[in-house]
Amino acid sequence: MTGDAVPVNLDDLLTRIRACRHCAAHLPLGPRPVLVVRPTARILIVGQAPGTKVHESGIPWNDRSGDRLREWMGIDRETFYDADRIAIVPMGFCYPGVLANGGDAPPRPECAPLWHDPVLQHLPNVDLVILAGMYAQARYLGKARRKTLTETVAAWRDYGPRYLPLPHPSWRSMNIERRNPWLRAELIPELQARVAALLGSAGRIDG
Repeated sequence: MTGDAVPVNLDDLLTRIRACRHCAAHLPLGPRPVLVVRPTARILIVGQAPGTKVHESGIPWNDRSGDRLREWMGIDRETFYDADRIAIVPMGFCYPGVLANGGDAPPRPECAPLWHDPVLQHLPNVDLVILAGMYAQARYLGKARRKTLTETVAAWRDYGPRYLPLPHPSWRSMNIERRNPWLRAELIPELQARVAALLGSAGRIDG
């Protein structure tokens, strides 16, 4: 953390993160770090970076990608946003803008090296880390990651029980789902079973 001591108090750490201006010059809408961390969480979701809707609201996954992720997990919004049970720590905490071709810009590379390890020290009860997208998988799976995202997700059994890789649940993942029926037939039921076991039946979406 730029040579400073890691705050031992979670509130102090979150205060520092929310005041972070490390990448301000590169953020088209300015800094607005978005994350959810409480030490009781059993599940950690590591995604990419906030989109414009999340930047505006300050609520993580408050968009169509979030709807799709909740559907994959088999839980409702209330359960998803229960911070005592689910932590949300994206690879980049702030909206990074878009690329020249109109696609989402990648998370700022400075963010995760600066903050993830200190944050994870305050999540001792996490039993499942959902890695949504290639950036999260690159950091947390390292050399164990396969050559492509689809190959990594297809090898999900190799990363358990702690890690479960998923495609990023944007509209682009619909193509991956159509081309790979095992995702819906095998991986999503496993994800829902793991989530239900850790959270209990409350908030589940059946069917």
